[in-house]
Amino acid sequence: MEKATIRLLCPTKDVNTVIQLTGSKSESNRALIIRALNPDHVSIQNLSEAADTVTLEAALGKIASAQQDGDAENDIQTIDIGPAGTAMRFLTAYTPLHQGEFLLTGSKRMQERPIGILSNAMTTLGAQINFKKNDGYPPLHIVGPFVQKTKKVSIQGNVSSQYISALLLIASSLPDGIELTIEGELTSVPYVEMTLNMLAETGIQHHWEDNRISISPQKATKSALSIEPDWSAASYWYSVVALAEKGELLLPGLRESSLQGDQAIKDIMLDFGVQSDFTDAGLKLTKIEEQHVKDCYDFIKCPDLAQTVIVCCAALNHEIAFTGLETLKIKETDRIAALQTELAKFGVRLFEAEKGTYRLDCSKKHLPESVTFSTYEDHRMAMAFAPLALVMNDVVIEEPNVVEKSYPLFWEHLQKAGFKID
Repeated sequence: MEKATIRLLCPTKDVNTVIQLTGSKSESNRALIIRALNPDHVSIQNLSEAADTVTLEAALGKIASAQQDGDAENDIQTIDIGPAGTAMRFLTAYTPLHQGEFLLTGSKRMQERPIGILSNAMTTLGAQINFKKNDGYPPLHIVGPFVQKTKKVSIQGNVSSQYISALLLIASSLPDGIELTIEGELTSVPYVEMTLNMLAETGIQHHWEDNRISISPQKATKSALSIEPDWSAASYWYSVVALAEKGELLLPGLRESSLQGDQAIKDIMLDFGVQSDFTDAGLKLTKIEEQHVKDCYDFIKCPDLAQTVIVCCAALNHEIAFTGLETLKIKETDRIAALQTELAKFGVRLFEAEKGTYRLDCSKKHLPESVTFSTYEDHRMAMAFAPLALVMNDVVIEEPNVVEKSYPLFWEHLQKAGFKID
């Protein structure tokens, strides 16, 4: 039976260890699509162990098997990706390229997360996609392969960069390629750059001018995609060091010239007293005395860092502001509402000071003897709040297995760092 809760204690406030992080989930999921479209040319090294990546790999394997076995023309193939949001988005673009009928579905929460912007873009290209329940949401009924009607397609840039990445990943495999126009402001730019850079590593070229990205039909070259450790996972260790009395931590394999937008954590956390040094052995994090906290931090390019930084700031009594949180409401949960509810459990208020700007109020903060944090089926909620065991006597995390989505060894690694888990 799955554990309902775990209790975290941290007797030592001095953290000194080595943590080997799994491969980046973001890079791994992109690499899987690139390899699936170019199976004879592209290989992958250091694939992530995250549940989302495992789920996507299994789904791609199921689609490939149906094509090889000739089952594609018979029954409808059900592809259930559970809570894996990236898998849903990438497969919405990938699946219509293949022969057969597919039902692309997921968990209850996944069926509440919008996909209409991407599915409409695919329909413009010529794909046959229909909504089985609610308009604009999974499950999707897909019939493929589709005949391309046009190479020109437009998509909103301020909702999810994964919609854009999904289209870019399949572009070179379409008969006419894609000429993609991004409407409005583009959020999470580093994730689009990651997609294009990984395609370039396999020889697939693009042209990006102003708000238009073009990729022509082309084949990948013989290449191996080497997956860097996950900077999103590293962010929780920055929080641990920031909240420790003393800290020195080594994260092997992280690169100074990373493709991942979440490397922004190293600059943010320097303001909170965590210094980053790249060595031959990896990235060394060191607790330092100097802090230069800004009044406002913008997460428009790195929204997955927001929960970690906001919770850490609350623990450090930094009453600062945050912008760029627009996409948090359509993630695994409404992350803004979840943060507001859980921070209130120790007297901290996260409120919208003005449209699009949220601020912390720590004036009524207190440290309960014991506090239980809900996770809302969201892996990042669990890992953002876990480091609070360094400043609270007794922290209880509900549904701890949610971390399997992106960082299956998280609790084991916390124990290696000196945390006690009941």
